[in-house]
Amino acid sequence: MTALALLNALATNEQLEQSPSRRDGIKKETEQILLSFGCELIQSAGIALKLRQVVTSTAQVLFQRFFRVASLKHFGIQEIGMAALFLASKTEESLVRISSLTMVYNYLIQRARRWEIVPLDGFSQQSYDMKNDLVVAEMQILKHLAFDVSVQLPYGLMVNYLRILGLEDHPDVPNKAWGYLNDGLRTIIYVAYHPPTIACASIWLACRELQIKLPTQPGAQWWELFEADIMDIQDIAGHIQSQYYLKYDPSSVPLTTDELADQLSSHRR
Repeated sequence: MTALALLNALATNEQLEQSPSRRDGIKKETEQILLSFGCELIQSAGIALKLRQVVTSTAQVLFQRFFRVASLKHFGIQEIGMAALFLASKTEESLVRISSLTMVYNYLIQRARRWEIVPLDGFSQQSYDMKNDLVVAEMQILKHLAFDVSVQLPYGLMVNYLRILGLEDHPDVPNKAWGYLNDGLRTIIYVAYHPPTIACASIWLACRELQIKLPTQPGAQWWELFEADIMDIQDIAGHIQSQYYLKYDPSSVPLTTDELADQLSSHRR
């Protein structure tokens, strides 16, 4: 089953355990908060722009991939997030205008920081700077990822697996599993595991929450049907669930490298 599925480029163990940001002295929790909020902005912008889920999901995977090979010390989540969404809109043939994207991001940032909502003037210096940052960041993503921006998502696989398990028409399991796939976008799982295993993990979490038993008898374990490993499934589940315990104030999350540098400097005092 897995052999028939297209697989994604994955981060190395070194990139997962010691990312460029961690090597630059950024704490793990700070990194998690920045990447989680960056993905939240991408998702919110995609909804506001009425983009398809595949576009926002692809953008979040590209965003996560980028920060496995580049440091938050050198690239801000605002510029890379905008660029990832713009790039994903191209690869998924749902092109969005740069002016629309910058206006939406400006609104989301003002809302997150509880500022007065002031529409972005398309002819202002701020608008020009945001557009320029987006274009430069897009080239940085392409450069750092060696132009490999293909992304395979596990949503279709998850639906097929549910059909095989006889759960496709269950009133709750498909929606629960789908939600876990969405929540996982804010973690490293999409750069650490292939789509078939991620799909299995979402099903495992959904069935566990709903107390639905799946075949686990020796020789008939359900995950083996999809060539997945139960340890990997449980590891993915752990990453997704850890996201629910990540608490932060969106208004204080640094969006640019300068803001991050100021925040880190103040913490050292």
